[in-house]
Amino acid sequence: MPSKKRRRKEERPKIHPKNKYSDNPPDFALLASLYPTFKPFVFYTREGRPRIDWTDFNATRELTRVLLLHDHNLHWWIPDGQLCPTVPNRSNYIHWIEDLLSSHIIPRDNSNEDNVRGFDIGTGANCIYPLLGASLLGWSFVASDMTDVAIEWAERNVKNNPNISELIEIRKVKCSQNTLSSEGLSVESSYSEEREGLPSSSLDMPAGEDKSYNGPSILVDVVRDGETFDFCMCNPPFFESFEEAGLNPRTSCGGTYEEMVCPGGEKAFITRIIEDSVVLKQSFRWYTSMVGRKVNLKFLVSKLRQVGVTVVKTTEFVQGKTCRWGLAWSFVPPATKIVTPHVTEKNILSFMLEGIQRQFGAIHVLRSVESFFLAGGASCKLNASSFVVDITASADHCNALLNNDVKHIDEVASCSNVQEAPSNLCFRILVFQQIPGTLLVKGSLQHRDSALSGLFSSIVQQLEASLRQKFCKEKTGTNYI
Repeated sequence: MPSKKRRRKEERPKIHPKNKYSDNPPDFALLASLYPTFKPFVFYTREGRPRIDWTDFNATRELTRVLLLHDHNLHWWIPDGQLCPTVPNRSNYIHWIEDLLSSHIIPRDNSNEDNVRGFDIGTGANCIYPLLGASLLGWSFVASDMTDVAIEWAERNVKNNPNISELIEIRKVKCSQNTLSSEGLSVESSYSEEREGLPSSSLDMPAGEDKSYNGPSILVDVVRDGETFDFCMCNPPFFESFEEAGLNPRTSCGGTYEEMVCPGGEKAFITRIIEDSVVLKQSFRWYTSMVGRKVNLKFLVSKLRQVGVTVVKTTEFVQGKTCRWGLAWSFVPPATKIVTPHVTEKNILSFMLEGIQRQFGAIHVLRSVESFFLAGGASCKLNASSFVVDITASADHCNALLNNDVKHIDEVASCSNVQEAPSNLCFRILVFQQIPGTLLVKGSLQHRDSALSGLFSSIVQQLEASLRQKFCKEKTGTNYI
């Protein structure tokens, strides 16, 4: 009887390696012994493991308070009903932005690399991102919100931490009329259907999905004239109704209507951020947002391709059984010079090619991969039986690939003689048939210690764009860092 092949269990993304809790998750027993106010919320299983009731808002709020105090020396509190953030998950987002900034994919205009300035969209009463960003990394922030309660408590949380208070500005968003409130009342909107530089039809939702954001300003009219930022970040209202927001019986993190809900949910809200970014363009090096549903991620990436961004990046945030996705984009032209990476890059990157036209298969894509790198002058060894191309590229080859400075194939026929010098970038590209019309392309870095390894992600991104343009009916995709 033939033995059944074991399916490889897909490895889930882990907590960010720079996250304080990646190797040392919160110790409830220790925290209970140190903080008497937390002790009543801790109970023990039959196996003696300390636990808290995640459906108890008071328990989750007290856990957040003691973690911020114990691990970050931050004094913090929020009133009943406000959204209570989880510290490890929010730290993941901060460290991902740190990776984006450190990767130098998008260059900085000024020479002061240490003066990082961020914009937190909808900071809430908790003001968690500015507090973490300022305390962990010394970043400065403008933190915006629309409700009086959020502004009052965000300011309290900043003032209660005088060591970082000068780094954080809380900015009230003017509530124009026609803002949909929890009572469902609606008055005149501050947004017109057409704004300067952005036709109203440019980001139309598909039929049946035309729910558009009709709330207060997000970036346009909140960012002041002449202001520039390294990034913006956002934990958007994920849901279309308050009933939908309460469907998860396993957790209780609170949250007001304004924090949790907007017509059209996160898709409409983030689409408005994309629209604002088209107007503000290079006022931000990076625009980013958290995304709660993977199905919305693909939709939003396709919108970004439509408006002509220069770079799109995504990632996955994991905390326990909860998954969220990060989406980042920029209008700044990518850096073309070779830089030494300041962050640890992934040595395996992959992307899906969907909607491949019928006349093309894996071998066609494989040969196109070879042609792409040969045209940049790199050395290529193709193994058609294994669907693998091994590539060795020098600094000049990397620059040519990133600058689209390619040559005709017949001009680079001799490039297979390039030697694998320590300074070269060596990697392998594999092509896998998934289902008809869908291929998985995987790149693996062979030598992580190369001075050029920081360019691996950008080169794979260029390859992806080239393959999509040639083979796919829908030229949308996702890049990972």
